[in-house]
This record gives sequence, structure tokens and C-alpha cells, in this order.
Amino acid sequence: MMKHVSILVPEGDPQLVCIVGCYKAFKMVNKYLVEKGKEPMFDIQLIGNTETLSLDDGAFSIKPHAGLDEIKKTNLIIIPAVSWKFNEVIAANQDLLPWIVKQYKQGAEVASVCTGGFLLASTGLLKGRSCSTHWLAADAFKKMFPDVNLVVEKVITDECGIYTNGGAFSFLHLLLYLIEKYCGREIAIYCSKFLEVDIDRNSQSAFTIFSGLKDHQDEEIKKAQLYIETNLNRKISMEELANNLGVGRRNFGRRFMKATFNTPVEYLQRVKIEAAKKALETSRKTINEVMFEVGYSDLKAFREVFKKITGLSPLEYRNKYNKEAVFSR
Repeated sequence: MMKHVSILVPEGDPQLVCIVGCYKAFKMVNKYLVEKGKEPMFDIQLIGNTETLSLDDGAFSIKPHAGLDEIKKTNLIIIPAVSWKFNEVIAANQDLLPWIVKQYKQGAEVASVCTGGFLLASTGLLKGRSCSTHWLAADAFKKMFPDVNLVVEKVITDECGIYTNGGAFSFLHLLLYLIEKYCGREIAIYCSKFLEVDIDRNSQSAFTIFSGLKDHQDEEIKKAQLYIETNLNRKISMEELANNLGVGRRNFGRRFMKATFNTPVEYLQRVKIEAAKKALETSRKTINEVMFEVGYSDLKAFREVFKKITGLSPLEYRNKYNKEAVFSR
């Protein structure tokens, strides 16, 4: 039975590459099936309430096939990545949100791409559920939607007919995931090979660049962040740090979490590992040398924390991102 796919064209400068990429991928599946003597699987339409939407400062334009009110029932809704002016985008698409909710309640599945997760979360459908988005938008998302379980390390989430994915071109992995779900492994593998995109990638942790949220008003916590970031090679006691700032340990932990969305220990680990990543990317230092530079003395502990944060071992990370180090061996 043919599935109707609604690829949304929201207001607010949606990312053309996501819209076109999703459209082409489902069309490719149909072409493959027809060539095999089978019926096409998808009826694909671009859906939006603007007759012609101008994108990227007028460089491109897109013409949706139909408006929201013309689609009474759909099977799959794709929400593309949107502009990073999230409040403006949400305000401009207020008519879209109830339509998504209505379709979901009628049995449609919903998938958001990258920052499209902000629109999806605005519907309320993600409350108490998991969501991924671009790692760079994680702090903004946590502030706006504290009742959503953000798992930014994941490329794809799948919960109750709602799918989300991480940043940028990782939407191709979401498409392969959806194609496999609807059409089977064989066709997903074909699409993977045709697009030359690895299938089954499930983590975007290796791509994350941790900078530490400082857009808050807690001055003592800002001092704590600065101290951590400028004393990487030292063993830092959070008890002592809290005392030096004149803050009780429990209150310090609570305020730190509220301001940065990390516990003090998590923040310390992320700052150290980010420094280690840069050293592994740009120098010929050994793993041990990098480990000591960022304040670890136990190789096993360093490896465990590094892999927990990046999804890769220190050696795997260096081999992936430091061409000079790999080819000099």
C-alpha cells in the first residue's frame, strides 16, 4: 500500500538541502522498485502554506505541491532543518503545529531533521520523550524545552512513531533508517551504496565540539568554569572550588547544573576531553602525553571517559582526524 509522505516547507528559511535530499531519496526508492517490476512505495509531496517560498536571501525558491488544508491524511511527516532564529521560526509557523498534532493523532508518523526538532518540540509531542538535534543547538534546546529528554549524542531517536535526528547531513542516516523501516534492509542497503553514505551510524558524539555554556547570569559559576578551563593539568577538587567561591558544595552543584546543563564533574571531563581531542587532531603527541597534559594519570580511566564522550577510543579518534599522525607512522 502506497505511503503518503509530507515533506514540510515551513516559514523561516528552512534548509533547502534537507527538503531536496528527502524528496530525492524517496523518489529514488520508487525508481528502484519500478525497475524491479514492483509498485512504487511513496507518494511524495512538499507541503507548505506559501505558494513560492524564497530561501537563502533569494538565491533559491521552492514551490510546495499543496497547502496544509489540502492534506486530510498523511502517513509520514518530515520536518526539515530550520533557521537558528528559533523563536521567530516557531512564531511564524503557528498554523503548522496543530496540523502536525492532528495528523499524528490520526496515525501519521513524524520525523524531524536537525533543528527541525525545535518545531517538533513546539507541538508538545516530544514532552517526556527523547529527541536529538544539532549538537551546537543543544543548550538552546534545553532552555526552551526542559521537559524533553535531549540525547544529542544520538544520530537517530525512534519513539512512539516519532523520529528525530542529529545535525546537518546526518539527515541522510535518518532517511536510510526510515527507508529500511518502510521498505526493508535490501533497499536501504542499495540506497546507502547509491548515496555512498554509511548505513547504521548511531552516534554524532565524535563531531561534537564542547565550548561550555556561559550565556547565564551566575557570576560564581562563570568563575568556576574559567578556573576549570585554565587549570586542565591539575586535579581539581569540586569541594575546594566551591569553598573558594564561598558556595556550599550541594548548592554549588545545583547552581552549576542549572547554569551549564552539566554537573561540575561532567563539565570538567568534557573540558579535558575537548582539549585532548584538539591535541590528538593537531599534534604528534602520544596518547600518554596528551593524557598527562589534560590532567589524567590513569590510562584506563582516560580511555573510558574519552570513549564515553566521543564514542571513540583516543587512538581511533586520532586515526580518524589526524592525517599527519597516521601517515607518519
